[in-house]
Amino acid sequence: MDLKYVQTTCPYCGTGCSFNLVVKDGKVVGTAPYQRSPVNEGKVCPKGTYAHEFINSPDRLTKPLIKKDGKFVEASWEEAIKLIADKFKSYKPDECAVLSSARVSNEENYAMMKFARGVLKTRHIDHCARLCHSSTVAGLANIFGS
Repeated sequence: MDLKYVQTTCPYCGTGCSFNLVVKDGKVVGTAPYQRSPVNEGKVCPKGTYAHEFINSPDRLTKPLIKKDGKFVEASWEEAIKLIADKFKSYKPDECAVLSSARVSNEENYAMMKFARGVLKTRHIDHCARLCHSSTVAGLANIFGS
């Protein structure tokens, strides 16, 4: 039995917590604390605890799928990327919008903003926190005035 611990960053939110993936005989089988993380100091939330489960899921997509004749078929990465680029080119800037996420880092949100404004030339960009946390913001404003 070959057992390894591979330090990584949790994929769920933008906090940047670290943990170890437990690898047994070349297959990821669990997570374990990474005590030296300055972010989470070895503690992991429930999402991080089970973050390994999707890796070996039989439902996980591992190849691009393109819809042809009403059905999804496997495609090469080159074919999928070309299709996406061609679709993006078919829209005018005011015909598209970009929605980013609180589950990614600030740097990834910044890159999304640069993509929206620089590549798609759209001014329509938003972030899910504006909707998800609107009730929190209202509550904080009533309690703390900010």
